[in-house]
Amino acid sequence: MESQNEQQEKTGLGNYFIANYPPFSFWKHDYLPQALETYQKPPASGTPLGLYLHIPFCRKRCKFCYFRVYTDKNAKDIENYTNALVQEVKLLSEQPCVGGRPLDYVYFGGGTPSYLSASQLEQLIKQLQEIFPWHHAREVTFECEPGTLQQHKLQLLRDLGITRLSLGVENFKPEILQFNGRAHLEEEIYRAMNWARALNFPQINLDLIAGMVGEDWDNWKECVRKTIQIGPDSVTIYQMELPYNTVFSKELKMADDPAPSSSKQMGIADWPTKRAWVDYAFAEFLAAGYSISSAYTVVKNKSDTSFVYRDALWRGADMFGTGVASFGHMNGVHIQNLDTWESYIDKLNRHELPLGRAFPTTPRDRLIREMILQLKTGHLRKEYFLQKYKIDILQEFHIGFQQLQQLDLLTVNSDSVDLTRTGFLQIDRHLPTFFDPQYRSDRYT
Repeated sequence: MESQNEQQEKTGLGNYFIANYPPFSFWKHDYLPQALETYQKPPASGTPLGLYLHIPFCRKRCKFCYFRVYTDKNAKDIENYTNALVQEVKLLSEQPCVGGRPLDYVYFGGGTPSYLSASQLEQLIKQLQEIFPWHHAREVTFECEPGTLQQHKLQLLRDLGITRLSLGVENFKPEILQFNGRAHLEEEIYRAMNWARALNFPQINLDLIAGMVGEDWDNWKECVRKTIQIGPDSVTIYQMELPYNTVFSKELKMADDPAPSSSKQMGIADWPTKRAWVDYAFAEFLAAGYSISSAYTVVKNKSDTSFVYRDALWRGADMFGTGVASFGHMNGVHIQNLDTWESYIDKLNRHELPLGRAFPTTPRDRLIREMILQLKTGHLRKEYFLQKYKIDILQEFHIGFQQLQQLDLLTVNSDSVDLTRTGFLQIDRHLPTFFDPQYRSDRYT
């Protein structure tokens, strides 16, 4: 018989990555009046404003993907969607909550933004910039799937002001890529990197996933070696999880055994193995001159490599989340758009904001949200929270910090908290320690 702890260490169904607080399951349609009301308020002084644009198209659906994506849309569908997206940005740009603020950061996510053709991208980006210019934004990120890139498309993105490319590589081995539903080939990774480097993009990020189905130690070491050889400016390393609405999770349910033991039979590594793989990657990247930037990222040159989108959001910035099912945050209210194609486009065809659900946060909610998200960077400063929230987090949350310190996950100093190497590898699973009781549940959603 396996112990409860051994069962928990198997990769079962559910989310591991903590992306927001309070959890999404507490966001409700009934809170939409507060969302509409907050758009009518001026912004809090000094709060940056960002823009997220969801491009939900993909060549194939990854079997571990839980985002709202579509693989069956034609050119006319894409035109209808991008027209709706432009209309949404126009409506938002006219809201009083903008308050004359320029965009501090912009993020094209997906799906696969690079799925769009060069002409589609040029038309979309030029329309958006006419409405809501971002010429002086500190960062404009664009997610790419290597197989969808051509040299002229990258040249266009560079000309249109993209400052940070994020390449969804995940793995290099063809068999693993194919089995997990990835559409690109290994040679396309090198080709895309060479083109991007020749065009002098300010920052090129490469994504890896530790624990894709079929992964083993030998292949993981080879993925790390090849990534170091390519030499991107930063690398993001996620640990494979099995959210509930993915192809893999449905396959487990169809087997009438969604227990963690089934995931092992599918070839999905357990959490200790994935942590060991990430630890190995961290060690290799450090030896190659990189620095650890968060629980998921390493950077080549810490002084000139930033994650504006991440750091702004984790410090309470406002953001318009545009596109189907997108998440945003404005004036202390969490907001998510409608999550179906038809309802999203229909609302915008009627010149209405496509809001689906919301959650108005309290100052304490916002304090905890910033604290747990910033903890992922490996460092918390007491003074930051004292100035912003008038609360000493070391006193207010001393029990939680003490518990994690006893587990060798962090160290508490007189004016700060720092993650240990062990803490970097598994901080997400322990963040609910700091959740207020009403937001704790058996799983994070």
